[in-house]
Amino acid sequence: MGNNWQNLISINPDIRFGKPIITGTRICISDILSWLATGMSFEEIIEDFPELKKEHILAALAFAANRENITKIIAA
Repeated sequence: MGNNWQNLISINPDIRFGKPIITGTRICISDILSWLATGMSFEEIIEDFPELKKEHILAALAFAANRENITKIIAA
């Protein structure tokens, strides 16, 4: 997937309070991650939200991985 997720995810302060979303939808990245965490399959998510494609779900995972990779805790 590389950096393709950057073309599929956007942040707009006027949509969902500025949370990262799949561009062109109101579906937050955190929603997708929560659905995956509860055990929903890619197919189940796409069935419930037909505007999503597999590449959107992979983009959400890549976005989360990138956020995790840049998160640092600074010792006091």
